Amino acid sequence: MRRRSNPYLFAIQRGEQVVRERSLSLAIDPMALARDLGITVTAKPAHAGGVSGMLMRVGDFFAIAYATHIDNEGFKHFSVAHELGHYYLPGHPEAVFRDGDVHESRAGFVSDNRYELEADHFAAGLLMPHHLFTPLLRRAGDGLAAIEHLAGVCRTSLTATAIRYTQCNSEPVAVVVSSGSSIEYCFMSDALRDFDDIDWIRKRQVLPRESATFGFNRDQTRVRNAERVEGQSDLQLWFGGPRTIELQEDVIGLGRYGKTLTVLHGIEPPDEAEDDDDALIDSWTPRLRRR
Repeated sequence: MRRRSNPYLFAIQRGEQVVRERSLSLAIDPMALARDLGITVTAKPAHAGGVSGMLMRVGDFFAIAYATHIDNEGFKHFSVAHELGHYYLPGHPEAVFRDGDVHESRAGFVSDNRYELEADHFAAGLLMPHHLFTPLLRRAGDGLAAIEHLAGVCRTSLTATAIRYTQCNSEPVAVVVSSGSSIEYCFMSDALRDFDDIDWIRKRQVLPRESATFGFNRDQTRVRNAERVEGQSDLQLWFGGPRTIELQEDVIGLGRYGKTLTVLHGIEPPDEAEDDDDALIDSWTPRLRRR
């Protein structure tokens, strides 16, 4: 067992707590929540790219500006929810306003900054709280189709929904976001983390060359056109280890993001009894000494 506690669990739970305190239901509208808190919410011009959002402070008043250069409702919702994370989470106002009264964010699990990642996880908990999201997940099916359905119900982005799909899933699943031949990040469900003798995928690791994702990413036109492909793959190919276990690899391009989302699912847990039998047989195998 190698499971580690999630260092961002407190941020997720704070987002979920807001939902309970305010008796919110799916789909959560972060713009309406912000306005109820007295926070001014405004859209940045579409030609203004760069950051996903901004949190501004003038005295005791706050304002949020969110990016619109990516015309995606889920992206906008996540961007505003991320700024609300900076507003709600302890220590964040002091940290993000340390150098002035305007903080620019890059939401979407792309930053290595502690406060940005905490705000990302707050946003996931706020928009997809466990007590409302998990019952939907159980009925949604598997893989990319399930994630697309959940994103539609929650009005959230595909990537944010995919990450929450792994966090709340009782089955061994993983999602990988990649660009070109490089992995940007990977999220694994607890059930997959519990597999013995596998390697966890790390940032900037090279995609397996034999994977459907690697071949898909070689054609950036397919990525920009949000095309998709499904194929069979293998646990050993992605995570190493001693076992060859077949899995399903669902791949979709993320359009203007220039990235690719891969969902690894349909993974049968190893048979523990079979592993015990192999170990027993191995322990009884005669060892011949050299003379």
